Amino acid sequence: MSRRQAADLSLLFNTIVWGATFVLVKAALDDITPVFFLALRFSIATAALVLLLHRPLRRLFTWKVALGGALAGVFLYAGYLFQTLGLRLTSAPKSAFLTGLTSILVPFLGAIVYKTKPQLSEIAGVFVATAGLWLMTLPGAIGPIARGDLLTLIGAVGYAAHIVTLGHFSEQMRFEVVSVAQLGAAAALALASFWWAEVPRVVWRPAVVWAVLISGLLSTAVAFTIQAWAMQYTTATRTAVIYLLEPVVAWMTSYWLVHEGLSPRAGLGAAFILLGIVLVELKPLRQRQHPSK
Repeated sequence: MSRRQAADLSLLFNTIVWGATFVLVKAALDDITPVFFLALRFSIATAALVLLLHRPLRRLFTWKVALGGALAGVFLYAGYLFQTLGLRLTSAPKSAFLTGLTSILVPFLGAIVYKTKPQLSEIAGVFVATAGLWLMTLPGAIGPIARGDLLTLIGAVGYAAHIVTLGHFSEQMRFEVVSVAQLGAAAALALASFWWAEVPRVVWRPAVVWAVLISGLLSTAVAFTIQAWAMQYTTATRTAVIYLLEPVVAWMTSYWLVHEGLSPRAGLGAAFILLGIVLVELKPLRQRQHPSK
């Protein structure tokens, strides 16, 4: 197995983790306000990584690496924050679709940063997978754009900028420091903003505690460290398209846990997402280096 294949499989693991924990987090948000939840999630993730990686962090730390990781963390938190704020003012299906537009934004932002053109197979895969996302999440036309939709679109830009920024720095810098720096920056921003973005509220039920711990340790600390490592060997566009599998995994988890079925339209959408990933996985006529080189 090549390093690129290992990186893609690692990103697929992240998608499975996020999709599988979606039901858990969704249930917990009935008893805890979302931005406060993010503050706890990122804080726990940062503390866990500092404890686990304190030796390599002391050896590898430089301000250049820390600032690069922190910039990625700013974009990461912006994505989460604006998606959360937008979800209050739009429907969940619209939010899922508009957030998924990250996959379209990544290759265009990447072309600006890297000054390279995405492969034709990547562009085709992105649009096919996005069409599949539309079929899975929206029952009809997207309709008029409201304030919540604009906030969600800003969140999608934040997610796309995070992937592109992480892809830019991951090849040049050690992933351990980049990972801790990005989650630390996201935690600091979340702790500084949850008190004005909402009226904090929490009911400490077992479901909430488990959701905070699992999302903080597995879905954040482990997953974003894996992403920082994996993007040394794969491109931002491939990462974005692989992450489009999350709604497919979320549906599979929902079906297994609560027996929620999938309509024929949504099933076709899932097939389109898989086809889009196959297109992105097609080897281009001319292989190119990691875009940061």
